[in-house]
Amino acid sequence: MAKSSTRVFPKVRFYDQDLVDLYDKTWTWIKNFWKSGTSDNKLESKYFNHPNDDAITQFDSILSTFFLVYSNRNFPVTPSLDNFYKKQEQSGAIRWKYSEKSGKPVHNKKNPDGVHPPLFSLAEYNIYHKIGNKKRVREIMPYLENYYTWLEKTFKDENGLYSVPIEATTMINAPRQDAHYPIDFNAQMAINALYMSALGDIINDKEKSYKYKKFYFSLKTRINKMMWNEQDAYYYDLDKKERQLKNKTVACFWPLLAEIPNREKSERIINNLTNPNEFGTDNPFPSISLKNKAFHKHGMGYRGSVFSHFNYIIIKGLEKYARFDLAREFSIRHLYFLLDGLQPEDGSEGSLWEAYTPLKSEPARWPEVKNFPRKLYLPYTALATISLMIENVIGFYVSLPRKTIDWIIPTIEAMGIEDLSLKRNMIKIVSNQSGRGWEIRLESEKLYYFTINILGSKKRTLPIPSGKCSILLDKL
Repeated sequence: MAKSSTRVFPKVRFYDQDLVDLYDKTWTWIKNFWKSGTSDNKLESKYFNHPNDDAITQFDSILSTFFLVYSNRNFPVTPSLDNFYKKQEQSGAIRWKYSEKSGKPVHNKKNPDGVHPPLFSLAEYNIYHKIGNKKRVREIMPYLENYYTWLEKTFKDENGLYSVPIEATTMINAPRQDAHYPIDFNAQMAINALYMSALGDIINDKEKSYKYKKFYFSLKTRINKMMWNEQDAYYYDLDKKERQLKNKTVACFWPLLAEIPNREKSERIINNLTNPNEFGTDNPFPSISLKNKAFHKHGMGYRGSVFSHFNYIIIKGLEKYARFDLAREFSIRHLYFLLDGLQPEDGSEGSLWEAYTPLKSEPARWPEVKNFPRKLYLPYTALATISLMIENVIGFYVSLPRKTIDWIIPTIEAMGIEDLSLKRNMIKIVSNQSGRGWEIRLESEKLYYFTINILGSKKRTLPIPSGKCSILLDKL
């Protein structure tokens, strides 16, 4: 069964071949997204960025790692982050954007410190579990710690919350003008601390693990106390006087990924995601609630547009509360809107778009901004066509260091994955209906542990030996 992983990408099996084709096409499109550093910009020799961009952007580069980890090492995932570590200043600062021409920070008057969603630790944790390189975790921890310290010194107020301009959240024209303490950035800092602690555990540094876990619980307590609205079941931004601003936007759902609400609160928050008059639109999730006075059916940037990367974040948040059924439903609904956008019924130009409308299968509009939405903006959309496809539609969760693959599905269907490379181990897991009933066939070159979890029905963890084997679900 041994084979080289060169130019072999994981293959997905699913009953709708159109979604499979969209997944395959994305890998082909990604081949055009590679650039080379120069002596002037001092960027990595090979890194991922949109062909039309003239600068690397922190948030987009972090997001790209969540689908590049599935490339079977055909595409390097770490340079997207290393570019920013190399630019770290003595203060610990890492800016939001760097010019591809000069390598210098790109300045923005509305975001003078150049801060962006601080998610390096989350990305590195995910990379570790997909690639399994503990040495890298040790090497990058000093960068992450210095960055964390800079964020604390620069943006943390006496009340324990963080104050940044709305431009730092990327939701540049959302109706959040009076927000002084944005809920999304504060939740992102909680995520940062939570995964800094997890990285400390990986390198067996108990002191670091405890330090950042303490930061996490302190911030979590403040967010729950000051930003949670019991009556509305939302987390809200605060103004300068720490008063809640009742603007319902996708920013309100970042606390799910940060594991901030308890079980009861999470259920109430999730109800807002399923409400068709709030965020549960045909194409989930609009950037602001349909009840928000600023909502526009054509999107108008962050006033109603649906963005794949926000959907990805919300769906990962649902997983934290074991709502795998909803995570899959929302993933499939969003993917079908992306699919419809490739071949519009009105005969207009089709593509994968940076943003979509929530009520119709069409790209969002924002006439005031040139080139919106951007075509083939894969830093956002590949999170849906690759990551959500593997993790939520098919349902696979991989940890290379633990030697585990979890397959979490609401109902058994004919689907699966093959040619998935776990270092030098090629994996195949597919389900089919045979004369003996539903059967899962597995191939592997090395021993690993496989958990099948059919929600509400069966769950079993089995050691899978090297070679070929099969599991009859009726026998579990």
